[in-house]
Amino acid sequence: MATHHDHDLPAGEIPKPQTKAIWKTFFILVGLTAVEFAFAFAMEAGTARNAIFIILTIFKAFYIVAEFMHLKHETKGLIWAVLLPMALVAWLMVALISEGSYYFESITNYFK
Repeated sequence: MATHHDHDLPAGEIPKPQTKAIWKTFFILVGLTAVEFAFAFAMEAGTARNAIFIILTIFKAFYIVAEFMHLKHETKGLIWAVLLPMALVAWLMVALISEGSYYFESITNYFK
């Protein structure tokens, strides 16, 4: 869904490019990436740094989907229909990773 109205333009006229919105998106994504780099170089590797990376990556992914896939212009029902399954998939991945690490530790301790 475009933010300009095609019916407001005379026939054959090209709408103005929306460079302001593109630059805004660019600077937001650059800012989030710079914050990620700052945490990468300032913090030691560990669970806290990984959690920060995951959270910032999810924010960037949601922002990219909202801007470039125009999800923010859709109805609330469609937005929830996309976001809720993705949140459940993320929860499933966390649960599987934690259970997988428990299983790996129990197997390695069993064969010692």
